[in-house]
Amino acid sequence: MSPVPHTPAAPPPRPLLPALRAVRAVPAGRWDAVLAGLFLLVMAVERIGAAGGLRGGLPLALALSVAVAAPLAVRRTRPLAGYLVGAAALSAEALFVLPSPVSPYADLVGLYSLGLYAPRRRAWAGPFAALLGMAAYFADLGRAYPVIPAGVLFLWLLGWAVGYGTARRAEQREAARLLLRREVVAGERARLARELHDSVGHTLNVVLVQAGAARRLLDREPERTRELLTGLEHTGREALDDLDRVLGLLRREAHGRDAHGPDAEGRAAEGREPDGAAPQPGIADLERLAERLGGAGLRVRVRIDPAARRVPRSLDVSAYRIVQEGLTNTVKHADARTVGVTVRCAAGRLAVEVCDDGRGVPAGYAPGRGLLGVAERVSVLGGRVEHGPGEPGGFRLRAELPVP
Repeated sequence: MSPVPHTPAAPPPRPLLPALRAVRAVPAGRWDAVLAGLFLLVMAVERIGAAGGLRGGLPLALALSVAVAAPLAVRRTRPLAGYLVGAAALSAEALFVLPSPVSPYADLVGLYSLGLYAPRRRAWAGPFAALLGMAAYFADLGRAYPVIPAGVLFLWLLGWAVGYGTARRAEQREAARLLLRREVVAGERARLARELHDSVGHTLNVVLVQAGAARRLLDREPERTRELLTGLEHTGREALDDLDRVLGLLRREAHGRDAHGPDAEGRAAEGREPDGAAPQPGIADLERLAERLGGAGLRVRVRIDPAARRVPRSLDVSAYRIVQEGLTNTVKHADARTVGVTVRCAAGRLAVEVCDDGRGVPAGYAPGRGLLGVAERVSVLGGRVEHGPGEPGGFRLRAELPVP
């Protein structure tokens, strides 16, 4: 007879969880109404029990009890008005009826709520109102026992301070959260702007150069023109692929996916794309980039250190984008014939350099969006970048990135 397989017992049900969910689902205003009702019930029982010693009669005492307890129902929505009404009723109770041993605690809850829920300026009315209320409440007792009202006032002010301090800390946390959110949004916008400039902007510049070359050679060299137009077609398709990839990032972030998810930071640090997106190019794609520009009439010499092909993905992508920006500037501004690209890895640093033999640095030179984007990218990775006149001429862009 085969043994009966042992089936692990199911975990016992947790009966408290549905009850806790039900409690949390109740609006806070209803709990405040329950709190006010409980205070009123206790105060009414106490007033009825002490009816024989009440100076103004039981109806007046019960009416003042309602005025003390009812404002607790609006302690979140109308904290200042509610506290002032409750404190005035408490003072009238002490002066014209008989001080209640319960109603001061309702006043304490109201004062704490004033510090916690009222705006900063209105919350400061609490200590002054409490001082006036204490003076009325202890008008008779305070002359014989001055220590008692002083101690009670200190306790009441402490309750207000706890509520006020809690509210201010919550405001600081919310302000920090909003600031962080703005920084994250600004960082995402800058990153997407860099992606558009680096990929689509570069490819469109190559398209323009190829189209201009084809126009000039159309009548003289039809075969060469055909080659240029074929290259232009391929380059245009690459531009559409790059644009589709960046728009895919925008769609994901607009839907709240991948922009702030738990793995988003890791993907950004490692240079990875969100799940399902095409991978970004790296150092291994620099030869293909050089061939594309060669079809546009620019001679590109690429020298890559074998060790540079084994750097982390974040550096791999960044090195490609830096070279791409350097070549884009050469195509747009340098009027160069040749450009050299060097990528080396030594002594824990990845060095990326782009030098051309073009016109060099014009008068009044200032870096544009592309070079500013390179500086941002390099700064995030803890490196440094420099750009300016080359040797003996032309333009030189050099970046150094630490290799972890």
